[in-house]
Amino acid sequence: MSKLRVSVVGGSGYGGGELIRLLMGHPRVEIAQVTSESRAGRYVHAAHPNLRPSGITSPLRFVSLEQLEPCDALFLALPHGQSQARIEQFAGLAERIIDLAADFRLNDPVIYEQRYGKPHAAPDWLNRFVYGLPEINREAIRETRYVSGVGCNATASILALLPLARAGLLREDRPIVVDVKVGSSEGGASPGLASHHPERSGAVRTFAATRHRHEAEVVQALGREDIHLSVTGIEMVRGALATAHAWAQPGLSDKDIWRAYRATYAQEPFVRIVHERTGIHRHPDPKLLAGANFADVGWQLDPESGRMVALAAIDNLGKGAAGSAVQCLNLMMGWPEDEGLRFMGLHPV
Repeated sequence: MSKLRVSVVGGSGYGGGELIRLLMGHPRVEIAQVTSESRAGRYVHAAHPNLRPSGITSPLRFVSLEQLEPCDALFLALPHGQSQARIEQFAGLAERIIDLAADFRLNDPVIYEQRYGKPHAAPDWLNRFVYGLPEINREAIRETRYVSGVGCNATASILALLPLARAGLLREDRPIVVDVKVGSSEGGASPGLASHHPERSGAVRTFAATRHRHEAEVVQALGREDIHLSVTGIEMVRGALATAHAWAQPGLSDKDIWRAYRATYAQEPFVRIVHERTGIHRHPDPKLLAGANFADVGWQLDPESGRMVALAAIDNLGKGAAGSAVQCLNLMMGWPEDEGLRFMGLHPV
């Protein structure tokens, strides 16, 4: 069986490293090239020591963008803003593109400018990309050549709320507030004061109390303007937990909510419903998902007040980035959706 030749642009960061790891284990894929301007010529495992070559993997070297050659599919793992500046070049190199960055996640260039503070460099391309969350866009992903990445905070928020929104179980006269707690890997691989160990260790630090950029993705996906995100970094490396506070329709029961979550997720290969009565694992926990493409979702309803708390846990580098990207490649190619993504996560870790 001939393998699909894929290349990764911008492979020295955490998202790029996770993507390379998943692609190395994918039975239908061959990694052709990995680029890094700062590390061109060096081995990939110099940046990602977990990817050292062995008897079953070959050594890879980073190349520069100038050395990038045509391939079957191109993954873009560049810092925000760089993909849109070079999209015509990248489109000339590969029939299919999956961009992990935020460059093509929003459909409306006006909203993009509001959220990111400057006009989009390639606004005509926005509607050519499909938002790469299979749980809401599976059929469109199958038919497109261009898929955008997903924000990890947005992914957890959307998956927590999606069954409730689809079933119309939430009041529309009350806003939805989502508090997302994330690990330090969300800050990227480049060191800075916020990631300096004496500053980061033991911290519980809110770095986006209002108007986080991923908020616009959640609004776009769920079709409600009154969704508000706050994001807090905690003592964790990988993972994100979205805790969404909303208000249920009068008379809603726990059985009604079960029906909504099962109707939405019963056939989803990577979403698991976690709603136990007792035990330390009765709610979603990102610690159990390290390295996996799964999302665990759950909820708790206060029947007296009508307050609904919906939860979703993911690995921010997995389902929140590289895992979803590989899942999208599988859909685009007509392969089994879980190909190369069957790792279940570790416990304990």
